[in-house]
Amino acid sequence: MTVSSNSHQQENGRFMTVMKDILARPSGRIGLTLVLFHILLALLSPSIAPYDFKLQNSSLMLSPPSGDHWLGADHLGRDILSRTLMGGREALLVTGIATPLAVMWGGFIGILFGLVGGRVDEVLMRIVDAFLSLPWILKMLVLIVTFGTGIGVLIPTLTFFYGIPVIRVARAATHDIIARDFVWAAKARGHSRISIIWRELLPNVLDTLMVEGAMRWSWMLLAFSSLSFLGFGVSPPTPDWGLMISDARGFMSFAPWGVIAPVIGLSSLIIGINLSADALAKALGIDRAQKAPM
Repeated sequence: MTVSSNSHQQENGRFMTVMKDILARPSGRIGLTLVLFHILLALLSPSIAPYDFKLQNSSLMLSPPSGDHWLGADHLGRDILSRTLMGGREALLVTGIATPLAVMWGGFIGILFGLVGGRVDEVLMRIVDAFLSLPWILKMLVLIVTFGTGIGVLIPTLTFFYGIPVIRVARAATHDIIARDFVWAAKARGHSRISIIWRELLPNVLDTLMVEGAMRWSWMLLAFSSLSFLGFGVSPPTPDWGLMISDARGFMSFAPWGVIAPVIGLSSLIIGINLSADALAKALGIDRAQKAPM
């Protein structure tokens, strides 16, 4: 019990140290504030949105910002402020589930094959290279067109395709560790591969995977919004920033407010995640430039 208690205290102590380091940086404070603001907004938006996001009013179509509708109305007369406030809910839900799943499965496969090495490792990396050589949008559209849209398809699709680059990062990080004495000692004691991964490799690769996960989250948000923009994400009338931009792009010349609001919402969230990821990487001593996707 004492060993377990000390371990938890060390983990909590390290967590607090990393958080203090992140908050000590302007980028970390700004990034975390933006991310927490969007998460809080997604949770509270159904209660604070001034109008029903589905409510249409033909007399308000493309009306400019006013005292009643602060951000104006879209081409169907729906309140843009209400739809913008609600627009991040689906994106945060889908990517908030898909990101950790992608990091977990890609990280495990990368660590495992980095430990195994040899011909099996080389074959796996050639498969990974083949997947990475194709544009991500084409790969995902094939699955989405085949199996349909909706959260039940988007989450596993994003999880699968965004987990593949994680394999390369986890494998590279594993190769930096497997030559160390404590890994050789574990092998000499007859520990199984799962035991070596869990006890020796994962704790030493975890920092890299955490930074990778933060990076993947912002890219996954862009992918989700791009799919919605193309009509393969959420279905109308569900409010989504990518879908809102797609609906309003034809009216930009005379009603730009329909595009400006969701663009600000999406860009501010992605900026917040990227700033937080940069601060996290610096706090953990990880060079993001060396973890860029291939």
